[in-house]
Amino acid sequence: MIKCVILDDELLAISYLKLLCEQIDNVEVVKAYNDPKVFLNDIGNQDCNVCILDIEMPGMNGLQVAELISPSKKIIFTTAYKEYAAEAFDLNVVDYVRKPIKKERLIQAFEKAQELISLSQKKDFIEWNTNIGRSIIFTEQIAYIKTSEIDSRDKEIILNDYSTMVLKNLSFKNLLEILPSKDFAQINKKEIIALSSIKAFSTNEIITTISIDGENFLKLQIGEAYKSTLMEMFGK
Repeated sequence: MIKCVILDDELLAISYLKLLCEQIDNVEVVKAYNDPKVFLNDIGNQDCNVCILDIEMPGMNGLQVAELISPSKKIIFTTAYKEYAAEAFDLNVVDYVRKPIKKERLIQAFEKAQELISLSQKKDFIEWNTNIGRSIIFTEQIAYIKTSEIDSRDKEIILNDYSTMVLKNLSFKNLLEILPSKDFAQINKKEIIALSSIKAFSTNEIITTISIDGENFLKLQIGEAYKSTLMEMFGK
């Protein structure tokens, strides 16, 4: 299922794009924006996998916006101008669709996006902005993830060697879309555990393999809303 958001400074263009999308199977428009700054402030919390961005916009163009979006969200550019094509593809976007947009051409772009989404779900690493810059983190090295105590928009990762990294401005919802679902579980509102880091668990508590002081191990509380999902992962 393609869940897309639209960014275009022209309201008529947004209405037309939404109309086209509604005519295409397995495509849902989650939200539409006409202001790049509002879009960037909100996009991390939207449940979407495709962003349709107009390139020509006042203040901040679509190319600049694309550089600030999570790589987990696939980008389709729309524009009336062909001179941006080379620069657009330098950003490794899904497609570049010329205006006026035709339904058949938009379907082609969505088909490309769906293929890439399917491939990205098989990735074994996260690529994201961190406290040390743009980083690639292999998911098999992640032991535990928690909400940062400094800024709740950030997520602190504890790796298997006990080193830490901070993922900047990433919601748990979007993080779980990136992580392999078979290997990680959210256990409460503020914590995600790698299943490989679980030593034992009861209905309320997890004992991890993460050492606190060389003798004791980190214990985590299981939130009521997350118990059934966790039990299902272990076939209970």
